[in-house]
Amino acid sequence: MNNSPNWFITKTETGHCQIITLEGEELPKTEQYWGPFPSQEEAIARRVGLIRSGKCQPFT
Repeated sequence: MNNSPNWFITKTETGHCQIITLEGEELPKTEQYWGPFPSQEEAIARRVGLIRSGKCQPFT
């Protein structure tokens, strides 16, 4: 069983994407998410790509 933290990007109802961390095999409870990513840095880079491609809205 994997107990290391995993980083995910989840899309909120408002269209924004947030980065969360979950332990082990746990998955986000939202319908639309990307990941897991091994580090916060990679999740941030992927979130930027999702914003640029129009799949997520940036926080203002």
